[in-house]
Amino acid sequence: MNIVVYCGANKGNNPVYEQATIAVGEWIARNNNTLVYGGGRSGLMGILADTVIASGGKAIGIIPTFLKERELAHPHLTELIIVDTMDERKQKMLDLGNACIALPGGPGTLEEITEVVSWSRLGQNNNPCIFYNESDYYRPIQQFYDDMVQNDFLTVEDRSKILFSNSVDEIHSFITDYVPPIIRTY
Repeated sequence: MNIVVYCGANKGNNPVYEQATIAVGEWIARNNNTLVYGGGRSGLMGILADTVIASGGKAIGIIPTFLKERELAHPHLTELIIVDTMDERKQKMLDLGNACIALPGGPGTLEEITEVVSWSRLGQNNNPCIFYNESDYYRPIQQFYDDMVQNDFLTVEDRSKILFSNSVDEIHSFITDYVPPIIRTY
């Protein structure tokens, strides 16, 4: 299985984010999954790829030319795919993936996971979407999705298709048992 992971190009200021990233990387490799990610070597992205590779796993990076030219590409990946734009990068990651996980990160991480959640509701993404909620990092987003349900902008059924967890066992079960949402008609 290919696990798409979105995460920060920075480490953040709390060491628990690095520890969570290592735990996810080890889980990916231990379960004979392949990491699909943005191809970077810095921050949590680099830690994740290094962990997967050091644990005997495979890591596929997808990076746009402008980032590769800044020498941000990880030099030791199983495969590095170079694309022209960020939109191509996101689509290629999703095309290769079987599940989408967001570790802590910044606006880009949030944008990427939010987009694939939205695409799930539109029938354009059949993959489970997971917010790795280490130290309640994604608690405000979780609350916002719950508020969407309260205000009838998101169904209870669709909300149940989005997991917030920092347990790899729970994540594994969620992925294994996942059934894509039924596409709603208007």
